[in-house]
Amino acid sequence: MANKDFSNSPVINYISSTARLGKGVKIWHFAYIGDETEIKDNVMVGSLTHIDYKVRVGENTRIEGSVYIPPLTIIGRNVFIGPGATFTNDPYPMSPKMSGVIVEDGVIIGSRAVIKPGVRIGQNSVVAMAAVVTKDIPRDVVVMGHPARIKYSREEYNKKQSAWNSS
Repeated sequence: MANKDFSNSPVINYISSTARLGKGVKIWHFAYIGDETEIKDNVMVGSLTHIDYKVRVGENTRIEGSVYIPPLTIIGRNVFIGPGATFTNDPYPMSPKMSGVIVEDGVIIGSRAVIKPGVRIGQNSVVAMAAVVTKDIPRDVVVMGHPARIKYSREEYNKKQSAWNSS
């Protein structure tokens, strides 16, 4: 097969015919949306993001570029997932048994964070950039490190963010 020049081609995304997309969903360049995935209203999916089959994404969620979300993952409403975050679903590759990650409403996941299979991230929690989450995270906390550990409360995070924004 001869090399094809794609320089004037439209943006190429793959969206499965069995995926269900809500109103106002924006999908940037070169994204993949797998079979039986459901993405609710007003979700943004960044370039080069791979959302595999049977994933659920709640409304008003923002998924930045180069994120990998494997099968069986459930993401709540009003979630932010930073660039290059990686979710996993196989604790012992290549096992035929998989376990999804659950991200509850209002969670923030920083750039390059890695989330272990079967983990639940509690409502309104923050996972710092490059954190490695190996166990469940309770609600309203900030975790960071390798492995991720609780560093302070979401309330303290909000105060730090407010001070940063007003400086």
